[in-house]
Amino acid sequence: MSYPKELMYSKDHEWLKRDGKSGVIGVTSYAVEQLGDIVHVELPAVGDDFSQGDSFGTIESTKTVSDLYMPISGKITAINETLADKPDALSASPFDDSRPVKGEFDT
Repeated sequence: MSYPKELMYSKDHEWLKRDGKSGVIGVTSYAVEQLGDIVHVELPAVGDDFSQGDSFGTIESTKTVSDLYMPISGKITAINETLADKPDALSASPFDDSRPVKGEFDT
């Protein structure tokens, strides 16, 4: 497993890549491997606000359903709509194009 050094990681296996006050949030390859075959991803609506630690969605696999937790407080500015039709895209590329959300962050 590789973990890009430019990302920040949460204890719940989400990652954050910041660019000033905005950035993207994803799920680590470790979490994806532990989940197994991903069959559904539920994401928030654009414009939703979350505090650090809030659940902002879920990932459902053939094994379980797991919450996604915000690693930082902020507002969702975009979601990865591809994951609605192709949830297994998280497995193919957890650190690249499969990031679930983009946001504007408070800190």
